[in-house]
Amino acid sequence: MVNADKLAMITRNLEEIITEEELNKILSEKEKPVAYCGYEPSGPVHLGHFMSIRKLKDLQDAGFHVKVLLADYHAWLNRKGSLDEIGAWSKYWEKVFRALGLEAEFILGSSYQMDKNYVTDVFKFAGLVTINRALRSMQQVARDIENARVSQIIYPLMQALDIKYLGVDIAVGGIEQRKIHMIAREYLPQLGWKPPICLHHPLIVSLKGPETKMSSSEPDTLVAVNDPPEEIRRKIKNAYCPAKQVEDNPIMQIARFLVFPELGKLEVHRPEKYGGDITFESYQDLEKAYIEGLHPLDLKSAVAEALIQILEPARDISPPF
Repeated sequence: MVNADKLAMITRNLEEIITEEELNKILSEKEKPVAYCGYEPSGPVHLGHFMSIRKLKDLQDAGFHVKVLLADYHAWLNRKGSLDEIGAWSKYWEKVFRALGLEAEFILGSSYQMDKNYVTDVFKFAGLVTINRALRSMQQVARDIENARVSQIIYPLMQALDIKYLGVDIAVGGIEQRKIHMIAREYLPQLGWKPPICLHHPLIVSLKGPETKMSSSEPDTLVAVNDPPEEIRRKIKNAYCPAKQVEDNPIMQIARFLVFPELGKLEVHRPEKYGGDITFESYQDLEKAYIEGLHPLDLKSAVAEALIQILEPARDISPPF
């Protein structure tokens, strides 16, 4: 694959690239760059996580060496459960990611984060970053930030250091990771590593609409990979999806960011009296049709069936709890 083709695959559906110049440079100079994304393995894998999985699959297909950090210590520091519980979830997440087509190198944070050199770098990093900067970087990723613990100040320092210790060229994450990645870009050169290139994807709106957040504690705000087909149909049918509105519409976002990259099309089935079946070969065609009057229920039905197909390989992998 030539660099232009790689670049198109790598950059599709991204909100931000920091920086394009650096990305082009590494594609020209390095045959197999290393890309990574870290996850706190707690609770079920859902469509919010699939956004970064999809981007990692793009990078995988473009010839990158992809590393997935199952950040068990990070999840523990962020108060997501006991280490035993998080360890069980880590095994489950790896199985799910592989079932969804990601053939990455999976690494547990605890496998190296107690190494003397790593801990020493944490201490060095703590002397560089202010408390306010660390807290600000955690505002969109922390649990109960209003009652933040010291552990949640250590968290962004460790996340930045993971980039060094995993030998990462490109860090992938949702746009909520931006402030942590900026800490990494600013301070890692003082700790013996280059600034990472950062690829930030947008976040899918909650199924309940833009005023709510996807949360595992509120199952109707998201679709989990282990949801049975009838549950996916119910959740999508009840989801926020204003007629002719594309912005902040979770169903249109799912179609754009997940269905078309995975399946390459969206099939809408409807009675002849309502226009009959139609297949959309691109998101742009779907968006045009929706703005012009494609019925939300037809859209929802099509997206639900597409999700059932996409998630099928991981559906029968049993969560640990």
